[in-house]
This record gives sequence, C-alpha cells and structure tokens, in this order.
Amino acid sequence: MELKDLEIFQIVAEKGTITEAAREFNYVQSNITSRIQKLETELNTALFNRHRRGMTLTPEGKKLLTYSKKILLLTDQMKKDLQSKEEPSGKLEIGTVETVIHLPKILSTYIKKYQNVDLSLCTGVTETLVEKVLNHKLDGAFVTESDFHPNLLAHEVFQERLVLISNRRSSTLEDLKEEPFLCFSKGCAYRARLEAWYKDLNITPKKMMEFGTLETILQSVAMGLGVTFVPESSVSHMVQSGLIQCHPLPDEYSKFKIVFIRRTDAYLTATIEKFIETLETNRQV
Repeated sequence: MELKDLEIFQIVAEKGTITEAAREFNYVQSNITSRIQKLETELNTALFNRHRRGMTLTPEGKKLLTYSKKILLLTDQMKKDLQSKEEPSGKLEIGTVETVIHLPKILSTYIKKYQNVDLSLCTGVTETLVEKVLNHKLDGAFVTESDFHPNLLAHEVFQERLVLISNRRSSTLEDLKEEPFLCFSKGCAYRARLEAWYKDLNITPKKMMEFGTLETILQSVAMGLGVTFVPESSVSHMVQSGLIQCHPLPDEYSKFKIVFIRRTDAYLTATIEKFIETLETNRQV
C-alpha cells in the first residue's frame, strides 16, 4: 500500500466523485479509478458504494478513512521533524482574518529570513479558521481572541480597537440606527460584537447585508450603503481622506486582541517554531 493511494482515497471520500478527485490531483480519471480498485483489492473489501450521483463510503471505507488520516498526519509530522532547526523548510499553511493590519510586516520578516519555507495564506472568519486549525487543515491562524477549544494554544500578537464607521454625511450614532448593517458571514467576531451592542441598545437592524471581502464593505460604507464595525487601524487612511467617519464605542464592545492559534498537541516543527519567534519579535501590545 502506497501513501499516495491513501491520499487519493481521502480526496475521493471528501469530494464524492472520481472526476473531482482527478481534477484535484491533475490526473486522468482512469488513474484515480485504478488506484482505488488496487486499494480495495489489497484490503479485500469494497471501500465505496457506487451510484449515479457519485461515491459514498462503505462502513469499511469509513474505518480506513480514520486510519488514513492518522497515517498521513504522522507521515507529515515525521518529515517536518527531520528538518533543520536553524534552516526550516517545507510548507507552512496559515490562516487569518482580513483585518490584521500588522500581518504584512510579520510575513515579510519571516519569508526574508527563511526563504526555504513555502508559506501559504488563506483568509476567513474567526469561527471557520478555528475549525480548520482544529482539523489539522491549517498549521495556525490569526484570529480574534475568544474562549477557544482546550486543544488550542493562543499567542497574543497585538491589541486593537473596533469602531463603528459610516459615510461622511452621517453625524451621530442616533442617525445610524436606521442604516443597513454591512458585515461578513456568521462566525465573524466583529459581527458578533456589533450584534451584541445592537442587542444591548434594543436596536434591530432593518437590513443586514453580507459581503465576502473587507474592501467591498469599506467601499460600500463610503458610498453610503450602510455602517459596519472594523478595527480602527484598518480605516485610518479613509478617515484622513474624508471618505468615512468613525464613531467610538464603549470598551466592552470595542477592545479586543488578535492572537495566533495552533493545536497544543501538534508537533512544534521548525517552520512553526521560527514563525512564533517572529511573532514574538514583532509583538505589539
């Protein structure tokens, strides 16, 4: 049994079709099919139920999926463990919420110093990123501090303050009660803060509009489409340009910390260890 067979098996189980798995690996479909058949022959059992809509795992397939995840995770940790502690290399997959204003400096410092590391970055809301770290899909992530799962360890990076922002034509908080609320999807810590503030003031937004990127939200606010809650540092340039105005809020709604989270039980590889050292050097609190 080859490790590649287990990788292919996992992707087929995740995607549910040979076609999607072939696209993922950039293989022809017949290659994926033969690798799955080979695995079933070696184990002398059917791993998938085939039907017109795709493939689903048999009970035996579900057992193998549990084992294969452990095997591939241990294999990955073994490779990382053999890296040089002083010259880390390999992949480092990091997630972040969109508004980490100091992130470019942190990444630039790390990449320039450790050029053999292949660092990739994905963005998302705090809740999604936490799940990805817990499920070993990310090595770590920059998120808003909260009550995390006990399997997560948080490294404080810096403190921030949230502000309510509106179009420049608006004047007071009272004027903004009727404005649409522009936000990210559920799971965003900023959205949760704003919803809590509205609830405590007995305000029910007449309209909530979800957007995928911070830039779209900011431009929409500047155009007078509604209001939103963002870190003050991320909009200072727009305030200086006269595009928006900030409305300060009480500390219990506005003060928060950005932290870097990782699994407590994950092996501390050279790549992640040096990344944390870089965070500590650039820490702003």
